[in-house]
Amino acid sequence: MSTTHAASGGSVRKGPILFIMILGAFLATLNQTIMSVATPKLMGDFGISATTAQWLTTGYMLVNGVLIPITAYLMLRFSTRQLFQASMIIFLIGTVVAAIATDFPALLTGRMIQAAGAGIIMPLLTNVILALFPPEKRGGAMGMMGLAIIFAPAIGPTLAGYILEHYKWETMFYGMIPIAVIVIIFGFVLLKNVSETTKAKFDLLSVVLSTVGFGTLLYGFSRAGSLGWSSAEVIASIAVGIVALALFTWRQLGSGEPLLDLRAFKYNMFSLTTFINIAITMVMYADMMLLPLYLQNARGYTALESGLLMLPGALVMGFLMPVTGKLFDRFGAKWLAVSGMVVTIVATLGFINLTDSTSYTYLVLMSTMRRIGMALLMMPVQTAGLNQLPKRLNAHGTAITNTVRQVAGAIGTSLLVTVMTNRTTTHMKDMMASGGKAGLSQAQLGQEAMIQGINDAYLVIIGIGIVGLLLTFFIKKVSQKSETPAPEPVKIPVAKEA
Repeated sequence: MSTTHAASGGSVRKGPILFIMILGAFLATLNQTIMSVATPKLMGDFGISATTAQWLTTGYMLVNGVLIPITAYLMLRFSTRQLFQASMIIFLIGTVVAAIATDFPALLTGRMIQAAGAGIIMPLLTNVILALFPPEKRGGAMGMMGLAIIFAPAIGPTLAGYILEHYKWETMFYGMIPIAVIVIIFGFVLLKNVSETTKAKFDLLSVVLSTVGFGTLLYGFSRAGSLGWSSAEVIASIAVGIVALALFTWRQLGSGEPLLDLRAFKYNMFSLTTFINIAITMVMYADMMLLPLYLQNARGYTALESGLLMLPGALVMGFLMPVTGKLFDRFGAKWLAVSGMVVTIVATLGFINLTDSTSYTYLVLMSTMRRIGMALLMMPVQTAGLNQLPKRLNAHGTAITNTVRQVAGAIGTSLLVTVMTNRTTTHMKDMMASGGKAGLSQAQLGQEAMIQGINDAYLVIIGIGIVGLLLTFFIKKVSQKSETPAPEPVKIPVAKEA
């Protein structure tokens, strides 16, 4: 039963609501990416190893991944304004803790508090767009949301690189504090409730199963990149995650009020686009992870130079996202997705023959081309799937989509690192067995092997892209399904006693 009524999409000013929420999402997403180039600096300041420092990123991702499945319940239980303001206040507290941290445990604590707030914002923003706009007008709004998802991670390394070259690392967090305060103040003034709240039942067992399942699964995948897939720690983590998620799924399908309604997958276009989004996320991580490794570790570029290389692509993508959204509203997702995946695959082909002398300009052009392809892909595919869901499944659909993206990112990263590492080792052994290349030192041979390993990882990316391309041909323009009562829980037959 509804306890709070929302303002209808036509009776509220959509612009101010979207502006303040996109700004909050941009800040949260930007914060997620700035740590990658700061790791070497933090290792020196705190006297910690790379494995320990990596927890600033891994811990953030784990908290995000664990929290996102619960957002479906939170979005049904609390109003838009309550949830957004609470998430931004939590994010602000974490930012302050990180800014004043004097040791690594305090900094890690601040980052994980930040993640608790940031994990709510993106699913909430998607849900607000679904509530404010009818299906035929969502493309443009989702395109604007895409700025926060893609543009922030693209400029994050550049911004962090500049700050680290001229200021102390704490400046990254101090700079976020006034922006977060401004977002919170404007939120009190501009935000309106745009969705109805219900007295949703809190299922503690489902929360525990979800937390254990997604937490251990993400942890296992994130550790596979450094420990290898044969590590007992990795195998045990993934196994526990799979078992917990199987129990979680069984409980959701058997519940009249599931924490995360997995019945959304009975809608064919939502299911199809969810699988395509897995491929898109993995392909996207090629630039975000492989390219910086090539530039900084194999070519000796600075963090700032590495970040600047991706900036033109980010700017082009920022311009294209709203345009793509408008095109989606007019023509649908299929041919935008097909053309976007083709452009992305063709651009990725330009990275399978990298050398120690590949020009910086060439890399900028190919990276920018990849971003153009991703701009055509991301929001149209996601919106096409969400548009099919009836209104009562909007919160669950957005939570599922964001959870899948988080898991796909972790799998994609660990897969690429594993391929790169294993192939680097193989290439090094082959070169040593053949007597090495004339005139090259051991360090130069290692550099050459690493470049070849990165080339092989890009080949895997192309393979994943081709799978995604084939799936995009099955996208169809579908209408939103009419509202139907929530289905009864799945009844599990029990044998009668004799």
